[in-house]
Amino acid sequence: MNTVLVTGGAGYIGSHTVQQLVARGDRVVVIDNLSTGFREAVRGAAFVEGNVGDCDLVSRTLETYQVDAVLHFAAHTVVPESMSDPLKYYGNNTCNTRNLLACCAQAGVDKFIFSSTAAVYGTTDAGVADENTQTRPINPYGTSKLMSETMLRDWSATGAVRHVILRYFNVAGCDPLGRIGHSTPEATLLIKVACEHAVGKRRSVSIYGTDYDTPDGTGVRDYIHVEDLAAAHLRALDHLRDGGASLTLNCGYGHGYSVREVVDAVARVGGHALNVIELPRRPGDIPKLIACSDRLRQELGWTPRYDDLDFIVRTALTWEYHLAGANLPTASVA
Repeated sequence: MNTVLVTGGAGYIGSHTVQQLVARGDRVVVIDNLSTGFREAVRGAAFVEGNVGDCDLVSRTLETYQVDAVLHFAAHTVVPESMSDPLKYYGNNTCNTRNLLACCAQAGVDKFIFSSTAAVYGTTDAGVADENTQTRPINPYGTSKLMSETMLRDWSATGAVRHVILRYFNVAGCDPLGRIGHSTPEATLLIKVACEHAVGKRRSVSIYGTDYDTPDGTGVRDYIHVEDLAAAHLRALDHLRDGGASLTLNCGYGHGYSVREVVDAVARVGGHALNVIELPRRPGDIPKLIACSDRLRQELGWTPRYDDLDFIVRTALTWEYHLAGANLPTASVA
């Protein structure tokens, strides 16, 4: 039986994807260095601790488990950090991806799914991007991912591999059954940060930039529930295993919420006001970015299940209460 290798499978998005793969009966092996992931989040899959840039480790894993497909999540993902330490991002996100691709080529792996980002688009004229929108990243994080996309496409052009590139918009929420969640230390994703504040882990939640050209002056993003995103990976894997052609696909819902609307949703679901601090814009942030995800729906038959901001927040907030050893107050569950 062939095996799918999931790099970064102990992390936030990777662990939710592994959970879905295992649940449907796939044979899975995970490589993760546990820098931001958690061993206990990997259930029902083989686990190898290490770095995807370690060619000896990766090659042994590919051979031992007879891997035929790779889902590559392992990466640094914090935009402000990429601005202050760009070489860290090019080293991990680009150079290590190159090493992984080389190992896959040597082992004859011919199916590859890459975790990319909407940050490859940068600032778009209308704040909406489809897959044909010009890629003009404005931060090293986006550039590091775009460089990896280019390497993967160039390798695919040789005929040795077929790929699916999934460009994530803003990922949020946790497993609705509360089995795993978003546990990354010092996380920077807005819903995670706001929920940490709501349970008392942070003293406040910050809004960076209130003077954007948006309805309420704060940045607007397309938020996708992590379970819907994980399901897109399974669809992509099935597409490639069925002989499908290489694809690049946006992953989002096609509409957005402002930072204020998200903060208000966390307060509403949590049942109490938040301590909000307004700060200047951060370098590398953009005013608005919404996905045109028609191609994802058409090519893979993907249909989202959790396109509801309050539901996304509720699953994230429930996980934060779990981490804090408590339960989401009953009044906010209704």
